[in-house]
Amino acid sequence: ELSLLLGMNIPLSWLERVPTYKDQIEKLKERDLGTYGFLGYPVLMSADILLYRAAFVPVGEDQLPHIEITREIARRFNHFYGREPNFLEKAEAALKKTGKKTSQVYVDLRTRYQEKGDHEALNVGKALISAQQNLNMSEQEILLGYFDGGGKEILPEPQALLTPESKFPGLDGGKMSKSYGNAVHLRDDAETVEKKIKTMLTDPARVRRTDPGDPEKCPVWSLHKIYSGEDVKDWVQKGCRSAGIGCLDCKRPIIDAMNKELQPMRERAQEFEKNPALVRHVVAEGAEKAREAARATMQDVKHAMGLLYR
Repeated sequence: ELSLLLGMNIPLSWLERVPTYKDQIEKLKERDLGTYGFLGYPVLMSADILLYRAAFVPVGEDQLPHIEITREIARRFNHFYGREPNFLEKAEAALKKTGKKTSQVYVDLRTRYQEKGDHEALNVGKALISAQQNLNMSEQEILLGYFDGGGKEILPEPQALLTPESKFPGLDGGKMSKSYGNAVHLRDDAETVEKKIKTMLTDPARVRRTDPGDPEKCPVWSLHKIYSGEDVKDWVQKGCRSAGIGCLDCKRPIIDAMNKELQPMRERAQEFEKNPALVRHVVAEGAEKAREAARATMQDVKHAMGLLYR
């Protein structure tokens, strides 16, 4: 429902410029991706975030454009629907209460932020407003909304929370994705993981076993950065550059480390496979908690849009 309402306000050009949209259109030419659902997927993803008013979203580097468009969607919605009746008049009245000197500082900071995108001015402006003892909470909220050009913040803009390793390479050296068929799945068995890693692309300069290579040009090295300790990484650097180890030798620590990481996940998945009733219970319990938060957001969204009929 939120995705539908947000989609009514999002310019088509915003969706067409999302990097992942362009990338998949290029790489998945054998599929018919010229659909409403595929183009509008970032709006659905944004609704998943905004519905629960998330402050932070843990993502990989490739998902940063989706977080940014979510922020833009929230900003646009707040700008259109966050203004209450007589908003400008109320903002000007609240500003007068701060005094002539503070009012001028506020105006200067607001101009710096809106015209030059000076985020430091935004931070100083927020602190300035919060420090005004003669303003009530409602007046402070109005001045905060007036500062960034919108009104009341109905949908907060989330921040990206990058994971420690924000980019994970696929078996072909590109982005790992199920869609591209280059992924190691969390429930792959040990033999499948070993087979996939053994076929992973390596430094193209190493045509023969005796050819020296450069780990920095090899996708497998990216996995060593994630899974290997300093001693193993040092062994790889020296062995690869001197042709002292082969590519399969280099891949063995990755296979062992990845299977060690995945084994507890496989075992836990098997427990749930044996007890589908427990899975349904967990899903139902989580869904009800999510609905509770979602109902509150949708109430505010519909109220702001004038869609409440009773």
